Amino acid sequence: MRHTLTAGVQVEITTVAERPEPSRYHFDAGPWGEFMRFNRVAEAYFLQARQVFPEICLLATTDDGTVVADGQAVPLALGGPGRARLPDGGWEQAVVWAFADQRRGVQPNAACALNIAVAASLQGQGLSRLILAALRDAVRDAGLSTLVAPVRPTWKDREPWTTMGEYAARVRTDGMPYDPWLRTHVRAGGVIVAVAPTSWVIAATLADWRAWTGLAFDADGEVEVPYALVPVRCDTRAGHVTYVEPNVWVRHDVGSSRPLLAAGDSERQ
Repeated sequence: MRHTLTAGVQVEITTVAERPEPSRYHFDAGPWGEFMRFNRVAEAYFLQARQVFPEICLLATTDDGTVVADGQAVPLALGGPGRARLPDGGWEQAVVWAFADQRRGVQPNAACALNIAVAASLQGQGLSRLILAALRDAVRDAGLSTLVAPVRPTWKDREPWTTMGEYAARVRTDGMPYDPWLRTHVRAGGVIVAVAPTSWVIAATLADWRAWTGLAFDADGEVEVPYALVPVRCDTRAGHVTYVEPNVWVRHDVGSSRPLLAAGDSERQ
């Protein structure tokens, strides 16, 4: 489907299955903490998603075929034994479940969004909203009734000492979420249902963290790091630093069948 953005740029959004990945794929999505690139679960699974599940992974391209945004999701089974509620392990647990289900031949009934990214030059023009809407449609067209997303709130890094539960519950005077990315999900039909307290974990040596951030890490305790949603934990005696990022579970019911998880099933305020 083609869309014209505010600046007049035309983009086409398709699934990877409909149009194999163009060669000009790499784009600058703007500031992103270097440390975020070293999640071990993501290293194992993220790049596989487009190849294994192309029908629910998206690309947005300009007329010359340049990719300017993407969105990825993986199918999985929710609601059964051991999966009655969305996992505390958030992004990591969901992607492990998805690939385990695929290997074992388990029939999926939902999808989990892994990523929506927009080129820095086109941010602020509603393209992320269009990708989210297209992802909802792709999940529905794949015969799945629910899309869940472990959302990384846009502005949370501005106040790392605020708990994620408190931050996710904050609303504006119109009752919509304070955070713009959470607000986009809710406007698209999503429901905030839980915090995933251990969604994205990065553990590495002091030397690694010093190289990634330029910070000293010479004292034990919690350290505020640019682009981190919560402080990281430094242990100089053990020689390592650990970042445990919480995300916010948002559920989108995109099919006509009964929701797999009622709003209160996984609520943890």
